[in-house]
Amino acid sequence: MYPHHATNEDQAAEAEAVRRHATVQRPGDRALQCDATAVCHAPGGTRAYALLDGVGDTPAVRAWTRTAARRLARAAALRHDAEAGLRAEYDRYAAEPARASDGHGLPCAAVVVAVHTPDGRFSVAWSGDARAYLLLDGPGPLRQLTEDHNARRAHGGRGDRNLITACLGGTRTDADTEQIWGHPAVEYTAGPALPGWLLLVSDGAYEAHEDAGGDLAAYLTGAPTPPPNVSSTTRSGICTSWVGCTWTTPPP
Repeated sequence: MYPHHATNEDQAAEAEAVRRHATVQRPGDRALQCDATAVCHAPGGTRAYALLDGVGDTPAVRAWTRTAARRLARAAALRHDAEAGLRAEYDRYAAEPARASDGHGLPCAAVVVAVHTPDGRFSVAWSGDARAYLLLDGPGPLRQLTEDHNARRAHGGRGDRNLITACLGGTRTDADTEQIWGHPAVEYTAGPALPGWLLLVSDGAYEAHEDAGGDLAAYLTGAPTPPPNVSSTTRSGICTSWVGCTWTTPPP
């Protein structure tokens, strides 16, 4: 995805970014695949990767989620920051008059976006239960960078993990969401980019592996095998979305 007036150099850089990431989707038993991913390369070298997990499986949700993913990736890349990009898009959707009434029925999605800048900065922002994981080069565990926005978190591990408590397309402010659920509508983390692998993933993918003790890191470092305790019926029923990226720091 290119910003307006992209040069040949920008397009070449985008092609390099594409070679450095991969996406996978599996609809399972949903009528339509309503998850979406997008990547945007901004002039100067900033790259943004977005994953949205649409709520519902209608044509309207699918179309909205795909557009929202492209908009979010572009907003984050042009702002060189995941939080700034997500907040801009969150506020834009929240300001739509049609979303002012309760039960408006308009599309929404759990979302996670990551940004890598040429000067070695790395940021992740999210709203909902889509996750970001990081696996650094060398020995070490796969680290979860995000905290789910769902009722399980809000109720100390006892709530419904499938009830999300924030999302892109929602209208609550950080303060309102904090008062009701104990976390803001948008959260973020940032720091220096270190060599390694980044994984953005929807709940349909990580929950099945989490429940069965599967190894998500294998999807970044080698050929993964299905967790032994997940039956073929269960595997065919999960809706997965992945974005895998390789980070490298710029040369000194």
